[in-house]
Amino acid sequence: MATLLQLDSSPSPNSVSRELTHQFAQTWKTAHRDGDVIYRDLAANPPEPIDALWIGAAYTPPSSRTAEQTKTLAFSEELIGELERADEYVFGVAMHNFSIPAVLKLWIDQVVRSGRTFSYGEQGPQGLLKGKKATVVVASGGVYGLGTPAAGMNHVDSYLKTILAFVGLTDVKFINAGGSAGLMTGAVDRQTFLRPVLEQVRAAAA
Repeated sequence: MATLLQLDSSPSPNSVSRELTHQFAQTWKTAHRDGDVIYRDLAANPPEPIDALWIGAAYTPPSSRTAEQTKTLAFSEELIGELERADEYVFGVAMHNFSIPAVLKLWIDQVVRSGRTFSYGEQGPQGLLKGKKATVVVASGGVYGLGTPAAGMNHVDSYLKTILAFVGLTDVKFINAGGSAGLMTGAVDRQTFLRPVLEQVRAAAA
């Protein structure tokens, strides 16, 4: 049975990125009628920042961990388990100050773990989440696409592409909904703005 992990990170309940991941999941379910969707709302349930205890636990062999260390890594294991269980991912990302939301960075810190999602070998680091597909839906107030004057300020796509590849995800598609600031002022009609992006989302999910 196919499984999709749908992850939202925008703090706004009516955000563009949430609407797009919702449409992705709906379309995916139509194409995978027996499939399962795991939903993770990072804004509603933000991960804790990693600390010295977490780092010590992560680098202690499982057989040698104390009960406290095992408990410390329990949420990390839950999140990694979702990644391992899913065959495909859709990530909803709102650009915050030219980068990703803080809750998404906290999630990344919890799941990028040596021996779990990547390992070191003679050839250097190797990602362990292989054979999976990801779609990243990015909503931004401004327009930061390639060739635009502000393209160099977009640190969302480059960072996520790097970190996802590091854990083995190389089949990654980015769909950008740039210019959403016009929706807040009423200068742009929401449905008109979303229409071409929704077409891309549905095509990626089908």
